[in-house]
Formats: sequence, structure tokens, C-alpha cells
Amino acid sequence: MLELDGLTRTFGERTAVDHVTLAIPDGVMLGVIGRSGAGKSTLLRLVSRLIDPTAGHIRYAGREVGALAGAALRDWRASCAMIFQQFNLVGRLDVLTNVLIGRLNHRPLLSSLLNRFTAEERAMALATLDRFDLAELALQRTDTLSGGQQQRVAICRALVQEPKILLADEPIASLDPRNARVVMEALRGINRTERMTVIVNLHTLDTARTYCERIVGLLDGRVVFDGTPAQLDPGRVRAIYGVDEHEIDDADARPGSAPPRARPCEVTPSRP
Repeated sequence: MLELDGLTRTFGERTAVDHVTLAIPDGVMLGVIGRSGAGKSTLLRLVSRLIDPTAGHIRYAGREVGALAGAALRDWRASCAMIFQQFNLVGRLDVLTNVLIGRLNHRPLLSSLLNRFTAEERAMALATLDRFDLAELALQRTDTLSGGQQQRVAICRALVQEPKILLADEPIASLDPRNARVVMEALRGINRTERMTVIVNLHTLDTARTYCERIVGLLDGRVVFDGTPAQLDPGRVRAIYGVDEHEIDDADARPGSAPPRARPCEVTPSRP
């Protein structure tokens, strides 16, 4: 189980994540929703220890993740794989090499520096690509692929890390509806087939309801909703976004967007 206890992160006078306490059992597919600036990306970066908490605790299987350092911290980051909105692939390298980069933490330093991968690792990477219908593109430059294909390559790279937890930060925000559906179905397939914990930040309510068994809503860095899709009723949507659901469009929740538009006489909660 992944446990967050009073998890807080401040940047100067701004509090991005504010005393978040959650217990996330193994094998759950959890969606995190909220307006731009609600703290969704910061929360995932705290869990993966890409940034350190200002206060609070992160525990996994009873182990204090916040206290890890050196090799133990590198091992945690490998077991808690991150998928980014902008893919974070090396465009000039071929698809297979980009996937194999996910194995670097499992290799001695010299071999990692020289990118010397074993036949078994190459077979693993190819099998993972084949699982996502990408094997025929293994030797193609990654920057020639479509956005949906690149995001699937990023998922493959994360999987060859052999993680226990998969974190996805707005993985479909820059994709068209068809590719967004392919990527979300891939993440749900991983969750169901391997019973891997998947935590995904999303910008649309319909996507969260369709693919996630549990949804957490953030506002100003605080948890204001934690429940099932069926429990995400109009009142709770209003608590998360500050407006009624029919007033929310995709742009309202995308990173860098303006705050949601409120009705006359309604007050939209301030951004952190």
C-alpha cells in the first residue's frame, strides 16, 4: 500500500500540495482531477521523489520513502515509473533504444554509460513494444512517430523498469481523442492484467469516470473529493472546479489555461 500522510510542498510562500493524506491499496487505478494549478503534477512528483516534500510522509509497504537517498532512492524511482505529458523521449534515437533506457537503473554504471544492453533486455523491450503494436517501429527514429505512438513508447519505457507503481502526468493532454483513448486503454490494461497501481492525472471528468475506479479531486493543493466515479455528483464537481459540470470544457482544466468561468454572482476559488 502507498500511504501519504500530511504530505506538503511549498514553493516560497505558495503551497502547491497542502497536507494530503491518502491510503492507496496495491492494484488500484486512481485518477487525480482538478483545475490547472491545483497541485496534481506536484503530487505525482512528490510520490516519485523527483522533488522532496516540505513536510509529511510517503510510505510504501511500511517503508519511509521520504528518507531514501543514494542507490535506495534511485531504486524507488525505478519502481515508481513516471510517464510525462511531453513524453520525455530522445527524438534522434530509435524507438528500441528509447525503451531500453528504462533498463539503465538495473545495470552497472559502466554498462549504463556505454548503453550496453543484453540480449535478454533487448528481447524484453521488443516484447513490450509488440504488446502495444509498436514492434515494427523499433528501429525508426522516435521523432518521426505520431504523438500517440510516442506516448505508447514512453509507456513501454516505463514498463521495462519493472515498476510497482505507474504514475502518469496528464498523459493524454496533447493527444487527439482517438490516440487518447488508445493510451488510456493501454494504462487500464496494465492495471487490470498486472494489477499494477496506476495513478494518473487527468483534465477531463469523462475520462476519469470511464477508466478509473477511484478519483481524487484537488483544489488549492488540498483533497476535496476522494471516492468512486458514481460518487462524483454535481455538488462535488462544483467543489473541485468552482463551477457546474456543464460549464467545464477541456481548456478549463488543461495546464496553462485560464481558470474556469463562473456564473454571475458565483465566486471562483482562487488559484494557489
